[in-house]
Amino acid sequence: MGSEPLLEQLIEALRCLPGVGPKSAQRMALHLLERDREGGRQLSATLVAAMERIGRCKLCRNLTEQELCRICANEQRDASLLCVVESPGDVLAIEQATGYRGRYFVLMGRLSPLDGIGPADLGLDELAQRLESAPPREIIIATNPTVEGEATAYYLQRMAQKQGVTVSRIAHGVPLGGELEFTDQSTIAHAFSSRQVV
Repeated sequence: MGSEPLLEQLIEALRCLPGVGPKSAQRMALHLLERDREGGRQLSATLVAAMERIGRCKLCRNLTEQELCRICANEQRDASLLCVVESPGDVLAIEQATGYRGRYFVLMGRLSPLDGIGPADLGLDELAQRLESAPPREIIIATNPTVEGEATAYYLQRMAQKQGVTVSRIAHGVPLGGELEFTDQSTIAHAFSSRQVV
């Protein structure tokens, strides 16, 4: 590369972020060094603090600084509704877009035997214990509509049904404002098979 070793280390460190390639990492590093050193110091301090203090909620596995996340600690939330999602980002998306007032369980991934990710890796043993000790009235499965997400949803459905818990799945289909002409075939097929009576 021909640049200073510490600059090379900074560029390489920035590449750990998703979607950041060599050029983007170089641009970020140079921007911080040339124009925003104070921002770089603040970023560094915040990253160190976050890596040390943010862990998982002991009940839902969402990211939090406390033993229980704000959602699990909120007694106003409906404990009879449990939404199972793949990631903390999914929790944020649901919280921002809906009026959902139930609780969550965060898998931190999805079943993927080819990648060596099985039920134990997703904390499904913890979910099974939760279903036995304090079963919700309904489990809402909100995994992504991928092959792995669908396999995970099927596994969750079987697990919940063994405990006699009602299971629902979030709808997937043509997005609001979307046009059928530009929608992929599998989305249209899923939308047709999941249609509802109006």
